[in-house]
Amino acid sequence: MPGSLGHEEQDAKTFAAWGIDYLKYDNCNNDDSKPTVRYPVMTQALMKAGCLIFFSLCEWGDMHPAQWGAKEGNSWRTNNDISDTWESMLSRADMNEVYADFARPGGWNDPDMLEVGNGGMIKDEYAPLLLGCDVRNITKDTMEIIENKEVISVNQGPLGVQAKKVRSEGDLEIWAGPLSGYRVVLLLINRGPWKTSVTAHWDDIEIPTDGVVEARDLWEHKTLKA
Repeated sequence: MPGSLGHEEQDAKTFAAWGIDYLKYDNCNNDDSKPTVRYPVMTQALMKAGCLIFFSLCEWGDMHPAQWGAKEGNSWRTNNDISDTWESMLSRADMNEVYADFARPGGWNDPDMLEVGNGGMIKDEYAPLLLGCDVRNITKDTMEIIENKEVISVNQGPLGVQAKKVRSEGDLEIWAGPLSGYRVVLLLINRGPWKTSVTAHWDDIEIPTDGVVEARDLWEHKTLKA
């Protein structure tokens, strides 16, 4: 179908009539005008049409949309297209961390669709969020990932604070972010090719050394013992 450039109001009215609630507005075949000029036109058209639509800006991160996207939409791609590999997924995490402070409820950094269900990585490398796979052919392993309510609850937390890398030692990394209810989400990453232990310390997540905490593995659905 023809693109929306120059037909924003017409298309916004059509989207509203169809009951669309999510619009990914891509950057393909643009006229080389600045995205800071193009995207606000559709923003205004959606508002004029009275659409309650999640407006996803997809200009591939070319002009650092995290710095201006919150005024125009609800999320913004921070990078070019992801591929179904471990290396590509890690690189998107790195690209998004640069703009972590711009993320907040109602305005999100977008690393692109999750690759779970496409088969290029192993089960333990996938996580649930916005699917980019053929939902008609979802496997049992994929369904276990996308139905993980504990992990989804982290993504849907009311604070909306993006996690950041708090420590790294070679291929081993600790990422952390605050959650509501005096909780912290912790991610242990091994970027290397060999299986090894990754240890987080209290000061990595700003917990007093004499503090008492309860740790839970959201993938195994188990509360860990001291």
